Amino acid sequence: MTDPYERQMRLGAFLFTPGNHAAGWRHPDADLETDMAFRKYVELVRLCERGKLDTVFFQDTAAVSGSADAERFRQSGFVRSRVAQLEPASLIAALAAVTERIGLIATATTTYNEPYHVARRFATVDHISGGRAGWNLVTSQIEDEAGNFGLSAHVDHALRYERAGEFFDVVAGLWDSWDADAFIKDKAASRFFDPSKLRYLDHAGPHFKVRGPLNVARSPQGRPIVSQAGSSEAGRALAARTADLVFTAQLDLDDARAFQADLKRRAVAHGRLPSDIKILPGILPIIGSTEQEARARFEALQDLLPADAGVQSLLRLTGGIDLTRYPLDGPLPDLNPTNAAKGRQKLLVDLARRGNLSIRQVARYFAAAGGHRIIVGTPEQVADAMEEWFLAEGADGYNVMFPYFPGPVRDFVEQVVPVLQRHGFFRFEYEFPTLRENLGVSPIGRRAAV
Repeated sequence: MTDPYERQMRLGAFLFTPGNHAAGWRHPDADLETDMAFRKYVELVRLCERGKLDTVFFQDTAAVSGSADAERFRQSGFVRSRVAQLEPASLIAALAAVTERIGLIATATTTYNEPYHVARRFATVDHISGGRAGWNLVTSQIEDEAGNFGLSAHVDHALRYERAGEFFDVVAGLWDSWDADAFIKDKAASRFFDPSKLRYLDHAGPHFKVRGPLNVARSPQGRPIVSQAGSSEAGRALAARTADLVFTAQLDLDDARAFQADLKRRAVAHGRLPSDIKILPGILPIIGSTEQEARARFEALQDLLPADAGVQSLLRLTGGIDLTRYPLDGPLPDLNPTNAAKGRQKLLVDLARRGNLSIRQVARYFAAAGGHRIIVGTPEQVADAMEEWFLAEGADGYNVMFPYFPGPVRDFVEQVVPVLQRHGFFRFEYEFPTLRENLGVSPIGRRAAV
């Protein structure tokens, strides 16, 4: 086992406004301006930076979630708490100007974007931030997005990942258009750049034809950080080759250890180091001064869920099975294969079968944290639970989720982070100027060729 004191826990904050808990926005202390007010994002990110977190992460969906079923959507005011947010790549560009050290990661789908746009956008943010940008590479899960891009149905899962692999190759190739010292800007010699340090991409593949070069100089990190969240076979294969960070949902330590070992083995097969891919399971901590207080806080959040809200949130994972037609206190029926999130559907089924949970029970768990691990307890208990998986090589760190904003972020930063610091598992200060360096992943020169 790796000595934990030779490595540090990596922590990201998943700022999914107005809250990761489906009913968190209804909490009396929830600030409902956190979805659209930029000043609120600034406050949250600066709070995370004060806690020395590695990064903040902003999810994206190129659609109003749930809107594909227009009749059901119009009848449900509850889901509208999750349909308004600032476009994340623009958001992190603005946040780069008002922060100093924390990493800034935003989602951009490979299914409904073009590689040149994504390469240019994130290279620009890397320059603005001084080397703190990250791209969360996704293939799009929800089928609502198809109707916004000229399609009547979502692109097939296998084809999405095929396109995503080529998309990454093009983006990475564009990021490598210029050497770091290509722009000599020699006034006397009348030479702005050295042509020998420029590369045309000239990519021609099944999905893309891109000449290049990128009209942005090489970014401070060489390439921005790439994160990925797929847990299906196709998702793992893509992550092992492309990702520096992997966001995942694991509920069982043995499953987490197996997932981490599998991803690192696959990364090594691509000529990478095991430490070059950091596995960050999602956790949602509910913190109290006592365990009883923490549990009461969690139950209070669960009580804010309407009777069928959790069930509604599962519909995209059922492969067309309408769970509202089944007894809510009965078992989860067999589900159809899904063209959306295959890994998340498997997590749903495993949770229901292992725990012998009813539809209502599994739905309420998913509504609380999207299928991620929930840790309820005192700051010490939360830290101990995080350290247990870290020591057992079930996690390199965590993508920390919050039921609402801003209180739970402040609780984590002011109460849990100091415990992790005292125990020697987390930094007291940022060590380096760039996100890549702070995460401890290899510089670009040591990465396998794409």
